[in-house]
Amino acid sequence: MGKRNREKRAAKKKVRANRGPTPPRYDFDGYEEPWAPPPVVSPEMVAEGLKQAAFARASDTDFVDRTIADLAGRRPVANPRTVAIGAGIVLDAVIDLVWAKGWTPVDVREHVRRTADAAAGSLLVDVIAADTAKHSPSTVDERWAAQVRGAEVWWESGVPQLLQWADRHGADLEFALRTTIVVIDELMRLPELPVIIPAPGSGSARSAASVSGVDQKVLTRVRGLLAKAESTQFPEEAEALSAKAQELMNRHAFERAVLDADERRKQTAASTRLWLDAPYVDAKAHLVHQIAKANRCRSVFYSRFGFVALVGESMDLEITELLVTSLQVQATRAMVAEGSQVTRAGTSRTRSFRQSFLISYAARIGERLEEAGARAHDPVEDERLLPVLAERSQVVEETFEKMFSNLAQKSVTVTDGAGWEAGRVAADRADISIDRRAVGV
Repeated sequence: MGKRNREKRAAKKKVRANRGPTPPRYDFDGYEEPWAPPPVVSPEMVAEGLKQAAFARASDTDFVDRTIADLAGRRPVANPRTVAIGAGIVLDAVIDLVWAKGWTPVDVREHVRRTADAAAGSLLVDVIAADTAKHSPSTVDERWAAQVRGAEVWWESGVPQLLQWADRHGADLEFALRTTIVVIDELMRLPELPVIIPAPGSGSARSAASVSGVDQKVLTRVRGLLAKAESTQFPEEAEALSAKAQELMNRHAFERAVLDADERRKQTAASTRLWLDAPYVDAKAHLVHQIAKANRCRSVFYSRFGFVALVGESMDLEITELLVTSLQVQATRAMVAEGSQVTRAGTSRTRSFRQSFLISYAARIGERLEEAGARAHDPVEDERLLPVLAERSQVVEETFEKMFSNLAQKSVTVTDGAGWEAGRVAADRADISIDRRAVGV
């Protein structure tokens, strides 16, 4: 070896000695050094990290911030594509878990709408769209398909969806990951519910044609009558329109029941959920209960989430849902028309007044609907109709008992007498008593 080469080697050895020991190549703590390559991080590792951050969201915000910084900070542990793929993996797994727990697309969207921001809601819609697209339409129940209409795969294949979502919202990867963690957290917290619609791919799909629901022509007419009742400023007109709608629905329901008897059709029961908006959710749930009971349905109020679960024959469920929507609008309008309320001392009692108003309104509506149901069919039809209704009631009760257990009775409190009286008067104005001769089909 020549003298020149020996001098070069000695110089290199001296430089290495001055540098100190070489740090581990994939030591996460040493990654701030500019010469250290990023650790080998897979999408699955990213998915697990996001899941752990979601678990820690409520108790350790520093851990969440560190996770986001590791994945989308100045020197991330993986490239954006790998990070976005990992986010897609965990979101896909969590939404499958939620479906297995009995939640439906409408349920999760309503829950996230109440507990998170619009960005989380938007990302959730895309997660639902991606999940639906995985399955053949032949394996998607028609009721499920109706709930996911509007959730579409708008992004291009080949590029991870989260990156395109961030670009669409003018956001960076850090914001997209924080939103992802919120969605994961909200979904993982959800408890089990009774399964009311099979998830896509879990079995054969049920078509709309197999559901014995309200005839679409009748449904269109009823919706028109209720819309007019909700929009009019004249109580007498609203009363007449609501009465006509209730008469039409009950007539149609009983005619279908008689047809079931003639065809010896086996009675079945289904279930649905109605989400209620604040305020006065407890009082609104009481109105749903009264309407459901009058239309041969059972109800359970989930006060923690703000929805009422209903069990009944499919047509009775549709009738209940239509009446709930309309009568809530009418009740709210009548309640607001009463204005603010104050005590003699000048302090506000508006909240107690309105709570009592809605409870009284619900109780009176229940009485009126029971009376209307008793007069909705001709006595000559009883011989064929009553056995069908009895069988239907038995099926509903059996289905209800299978779906729900450990239920507790929930009472509502009335603390304002004036509110109670005003609510009863308003319910009388929304009178849905029936005069069969006034209705033509």
